[in-house]
Amino acid sequence: MTGPVVPFREIVLKVHSRCDLACDHCYIYEAPDQSWRTRPKAISDEAISWTARRLAEHAEKHVLPSVSVILHGGEPLLAGPARLRRVCEELTAALDGVAALDLRIHTNGLQLSPRYLDLFDEFGVRVGISLDGDKSANDRHRRFADGRTSHPLVLKAVELLRSERYRHLFLGLLCTIDVANDPVAVHDALIALDPPRIDYLLPHATWDAPPARPNGSPTEYADWILTAFDRWEQQGGRVPVRLFESVLSTLNGGPSLTESLGLAPTDLVVVETDGTLEQVDSLKSAYEGAAATGFDVFRHSFDEVAAHPGVRVRQLGLVGVGPECRECPVVRSCGGGLYTHRYRSAHAERGTDAFAGPSVYCRDLEALIRGIEARTAARMVPEAVTDPGELVASQHELTRTLLARLHVDLAGRGGSEWDEAWRLTALVDGPALDEVLAQPYARSWLLTALEALRAGRADAVAHAHRLAAYTAAAAVRARLELPVAVGYEDGRLLLPGLGQLRVGAPGERGRVVVTAAEKGFRARGDGFELDVECPREPCGEWLPVRGLGRDGAPDPALDDLDPYRDCFGTDVLARLGLGEADEWSGRLGAAWGLLSATVPGHAAEAAAVLTTLTPLAGDGEPVVGRHGYGALGVPVGLTGEALALGLLKGFRRAKLRALLDVADLYALDGAWQHAVGWRGEPVPVSVLLAETHERVALAAYDRSARTLAETRRALEALEEAAELTVSGKSLVAAVRLEWEEAARG
Repeated sequence: MTGPVVPFREIVLKVHSRCDLACDHCYIYEAPDQSWRTRPKAISDEAISWTARRLAEHAEKHVLPSVSVILHGGEPLLAGPARLRRVCEELTAALDGVAALDLRIHTNGLQLSPRYLDLFDEFGVRVGISLDGDKSANDRHRRFADGRTSHPLVLKAVELLRSERYRHLFLGLLCTIDVANDPVAVHDALIALDPPRIDYLLPHATWDAPPARPNGSPTEYADWILTAFDRWEQQGGRVPVRLFESVLSTLNGGPSLTESLGLAPTDLVVVETDGTLEQVDSLKSAYEGAAATGFDVFRHSFDEVAAHPGVRVRQLGLVGVGPECRECPVVRSCGGGLYTHRYRSAHAERGTDAFAGPSVYCRDLEALIRGIEARTAARMVPEAVTDPGELVASQHELTRTLLARLHVDLAGRGGSEWDEAWRLTALVDGPALDEVLAQPYARSWLLTALEALRAGRADAVAHAHRLAAYTAAAAVRARLELPVAVGYEDGRLLLPGLGQLRVGAPGERGRVVVTAAEKGFRARGDGFELDVECPREPCGEWLPVRGLGRDGAPDPALDDLDPYRDCFGTDVLARLGLGEADEWSGRLGAAWGLLSATVPGHAAEAAAVLTTLTPLAGDGEPVVGRHGYGALGVPVGLTGEALALGLLKGFRRAKLRALLDVADLYALDGAWQHAVGWRGEPVPVSVLLAETHERVALAAYDRSARTLAETRRALEALEEAAELTVSGKSLVAAVRLEWEEAARG
């Protein structure tokens, strides 16, 4: 197996191998693997010391910022306070100065007392307690060997943890699901204890020993969990539930939050009471020796265990699941289910991997994920994905956020010049400042300044000081007579979105004070004062940003002045002459007329968004650069239908990029490759989505049978793509509607 070793970040340390309960669903004592019988009851001093040493060397080698150690059993409290203190002391000392140590203990709570909790408080050990719900639910499995109930003692332990003195140590409740129990009663009983977190766990099962299904339904566990989910939502989700949050996270493109779901590589190793190193405990449910590695802490490093084939296969993500799972649309959320639950001895007997098939809970997992998605998708999708106006608003909010980020990142390095510009910006804040910041190249400026700061470049502060120009432009637009000192370079003062004023000789730099006037603005510098009375018209040394609209066409700005417009990855042209600008405007108007006649819906949306066009050299396609939503770089050589189609494709590219700025549309890009009719080779989902999003608009333009058929097949591939998040699926659904409209003609 190729690829680097994934370091262990979580250690399950068995401090005691026996238990004071006789739970009939226990995966240790009731499972096929009975190796606990041959192990010492309590972990030895030598095993503790070597475990601490191995963990410290592993953390140091892999530069791990933190590691978690879960004290486990059997019942770990049976080890007694003295032995647990020894464990905590050894681990704390070994990790001191190497990595942060997160200590936890999972217990049935029967032995819990202030004596233990004072010890845990000393070392920051957080406590998770197993409880299967109300008394009837808990008594179904969690009883003493003589049949007595454990429920009152567990509640007593929980109440102790909930006390003000120990509340900070309460990690949460772990509940093993039994579908014979009422899910609402179980959930309400757990919620009533006000835990910081609830973990619902599927009972360990394999294809050889499948889970009980009293009603015979293949989705009985999904139905149970979804009922609990509905109850959780009715209560406002006030207590985090790891299983629910994990599914919601993966549906939105985030990581799994539990080992039992998702494709994240395993990073857990088990240390038994005799110092042997094993794989995840749940494997004991499969067969005798399934968790064994042949290693121990006395002779082997954690790296050697991490390289074990049984561990590596659970670190391969998508490659580590079987072919049936790799083709499933929900695999990114379920990850094929818990590795143990895939075990089927019949596969091994046929010479294939016994863990290569789907989980014994496969139908449940699919129903659970689809059920949660159906219940939550409408509110999980940002409005920007479905509402063009909200997309524009969210883009503006992103620019505002970047401006605030720049202020924070400067951390005083901008000096008095920045402080004064920031103060004046607050005074002009309002619609005029919104209009100036919505100018697409404001985003280019902010990104340039932020990157320069983070790279420690000498020009970083100079870029940041451009804020004064935006503040002055806003004051002019608002006709607010507020003097703003603005820097200029090469003898030119640029007011973003308004234009450029010659205030000095080429190569000269300095500062002028810009003040709004009734009809324009005044620029005052050393020994000169210039008035611009008509900011939209050229006069004297003033060159305005011009409009391109004519004959009912949209009126985007022709911005061939802004210094941050050079963000398209190709050459931008210098200021166009009046004749050139007029001729280009005419061609753009004709192209827009063609779009309005053939694809009026697309043309109307583009007209509402495209605020700025910048001329580029050549006759290639329009380019989306690194700027805010609303700009395109358009080659001046484009004419006729080529220009119309270029504008349509450019707008679709700009829209998708804007959507990706504010929503996660897919995850694990490149994990799958998708065949697409117009390409000779398969492509990742990012390419498939981008090209389909664009080509559906082109299909609406030409309505050819071939284009419609190709885009239909591409949409079908997208609709089954496991990479898409709920937002991505929502976008694809909207594109499907566009395709259907185009197909109707």
